[in-house]
Amino acid sequence: MAKKQTVDTRHYDVVLAPHITEKSTLMSENDAVVFKVANDATKPQIKEAVEALFDVKVTGVNTIVQKGKTKRWKGRPYKRSDFKKAIVTLAEGQSIDVTGGI
Repeated sequence: MAKKQTVDTRHYDVVLAPHITEKSTLMSENDAVVFKVANDATKPQIKEAVEALFDVKVTGVNTIVQKGKTKRWKGRPYKRSDFKKAIVTLAEGQSIDVTGGI
């Protein structure tokens, strides 16, 4: 078990929500969880926040910036916001239940 860190309010500002898709569900079989994170969050900040919030050992963090799509509504174009995803790889045997709350 990872050493217990104190939960700080800034950890909630880094990890925004779990990103639940078919692909992220398949990744959970390989001890990986996908989260939506703040656009200015760094990999060490994400690692520290996940370890503090969920009391798990993180072995790796990969980040992706998902560019917003251009859409049309009533004939007028608009652009969805960009967001950042983090693929967090956990230590062997560790898991996070993203369907529950923090």
